[in-house]
Amino acid sequence: MQILKFGGASLKNAINIKKVATIIDGMDYKDTIIIISAIGKTTNALETIVDLYLKKNNNLLNYINELHELHIKIIDDLFIENHEIYKIVSNDFQKIRDFLKNNKSPNYNFIYDQIIPFGELLASKIINEYFNSVNIKSEFKDVRKLIKTDSFYRNANINWELTQANILKTKFNPNISLTQGFISSNEDNFNTTMGRESSDYTASIFAYCLNAKSVTIWKDVDGIFNADPKKFKNTILLEKISYTEAIELAFYGASVIHPKTIQPLQKKEIPLYVKSYINPKALGTCVSKSKDIFPKVPCYILKENQILISISSLDFSFTINDKTREILTLLSQNKVKINLTQNSAISLILCLEDDYNNIDKLTNELKSNFKINIEKGLKLYTVRNFEKKSFAAFKRGKTVLIEQTYNNTSQLICT
Repeated sequence: MQILKFGGASLKNAINIKKVATIIDGMDYKDTIIIISAIGKTTNALETIVDLYLKKNNNLLNYINELHELHIKIIDDLFIENHEIYKIVSNDFQKIRDFLKNNKSPNYNFIYDQIIPFGELLASKIINEYFNSVNIKSEFKDVRKLIKTDSFYRNANINWELTQANILKTKFNPNISLTQGFISSNEDNFNTTMGRESSDYTASIFAYCLNAKSVTIWKDVDGIFNADPKKFKNTILLEKISYTEAIELAFYGASVIHPKTIQPLQKKEIPLYVKSYINPKALGTCVSKSKDIFPKVPCYILKENQILISISSLDFSFTINDKTREILTLLSQNKVKINLTQNSAISLILCLEDDYNNIDKLTNELKSNFKINIEKGLKLYTVRNFEKKSFAAFKRGKTVLIEQTYNNTSQLICT
């Protein structure tokens, strides 16, 4: 059994979908599970639909129709006229309209998780039908029947016991079983999602449960680099990375691998390959039990739109350590992620990431008991395996607000 995952960039149009089919057709695809992301920027478009719905915007139905038409254009380039897929796609878009018409919940995260999964469902249905039309034997599987989670909408936690039982009792196609990344469902069969960009995690879930021989993630880059080629110059391909180093890079925000992806693979020593759908014959990167990284070079990670918040006592009647638990509880309740901390006896400085747009609410709650200073729109650089000389050159020209170094990792918060 092998697991392959194709991201949205590799599926953004009919040309790319045909290229993916060519890659599959050129390999031995017996006992293969393929994980599919939404086509192109469909997830972003569905997020806009949720926002328009909650704002009661009159353009809502027009926007849904435009997204529907975008999918129809891709279908037109892949299928003969009157193929069954036209009806399948139209039915899914009608389900979106029906849900928004009948929904009674005001909960943004719940609404989000009922709408966003249509991106993956539409893509996987289109690609499954296309594969079969070009004689690549494939069978559609609805991942929501297999991966079960709690009801933490938009960042659901997997129920491993139930998920593994579901996957193990499923009869998969002897050739290709094609399913969706990122999405899942709870015990009440409502849609859930496991965090933005978590399709890689879906691949590792299947690999772990089925003892797969490998996982291959197909990207629009040649593998994992020592920095994001879209943000840094003169990047270097990492040919080999240990599980431990990959977890560290993902933890600090490396965008090629989702942070939760590695651990299930590490437990069963399943190798992870990262390859390019644009250049499928390129070497790529292998993440495995190997030691450290090769070649041994500094790795650079940039996280943008960071928030720096300083929290201190209003009247110095207590030390900040007395109130740390209270502060962390508020952060957790508002789903605000901490990327860096620095504290003294009277103040706590946090570098935060606000994926759920709750920072204003959090700040107001903190102001009742603390003095708050906040600065937005900052950059957090993390450098792994840094060398003093190259690190000094890297810092040159940057306005550094905070610098922390621990072992072979240094972090900078910059304007």
